[in-house]
Amino acid sequence: MTELVVRRLLIDLETPFERHWCGGDAFRTAFFNALSMSFPVGEQFFIDAVRDGHKAMPPEQHAQFADEVRGFIGQEATHRRIHALFNGHLEKQGLVNEWAPRAQERMKLFANADPRHPLAVTTANEHFTALLAEWLLAHPETLAGAEPRLATMWQWHCAEEAEHKNTAFDIYQALGGNHEWRITWFRRITLVFLGDTLRQTALNLRHNGMLWKWSTWASAARTLFGKRGLVRETWRPWREYLRRDFHPSQHGTDLSERWLAEHSNVYTPVGAR
Repeated sequence: MTELVVRRLLIDLETPFERHWCGGDAFRTAFFNALSMSFPVGEQFFIDAVRDGHKAMPPEQHAQFADEVRGFIGQEATHRRIHALFNGHLEKQGLVNEWAPRAQERMKLFANADPRHPLAVTTANEHFTALLAEWLLAHPETLAGAEPRLATMWQWHCAEEAEHKNTAFDIYQALGGNHEWRITWFRRITLVFLGDTLRQTALNLRHNGMLWKWSTWASAARTLFGKRGLVRETWRPWREYLRRDFHPSQHGTDLSERWLAEHSNVYTPVGAR
């Protein structure tokens, strides 16, 4: 079992921020904004999937996972709240979130479904977020020049995503979820996730008049495909999910643990005195 601490982030998200808050880089700003737009709806889906999967467990397993599930739900609910505040500023800037309503429509497909299906979708998404988290924590220069409070928000979120990456996977396995369905949903969600991310990023850039700027495309190439780019560094670990013996714990959490230890001044554990 993984001990998951729910933390309250000690940053100001009431004060508005600059349109290109990520070091003045239009692409990186639009990309992170797009991801944030998906989080409140997505995090709620993950919470529901893990909660329903936990309820479906026999009593012995239910008790075994109780503390971890409580921590997972607490962390994801905090992420949902923080990104809802962040997204409120994006809305005031005139950005239109087309990702969230599209995702909500797709989620209706899981009404009354076997709880293992939404869990498999959750494990796929958690793998993506864990890879993104590891990459961003390994390359803090990606947030160079960003507003310090927003850089802290993203790094804190990444650290917790890496911390709870096992939970949905372990519940899926404990409920007898098989490899075939896990991979089927992983392939589907890969296409959906990439399509939604690119679509919303392009929409954000178009709204700000930056979609067809050379600087935007140059930044996209560096950020995604450069020497330390996201796609370039996460391609192999993405594929590892396809192995029958894959488990999220095979990817370390050293960077997450280090960041949380070195930045304990920016959060407080919920319930701590």
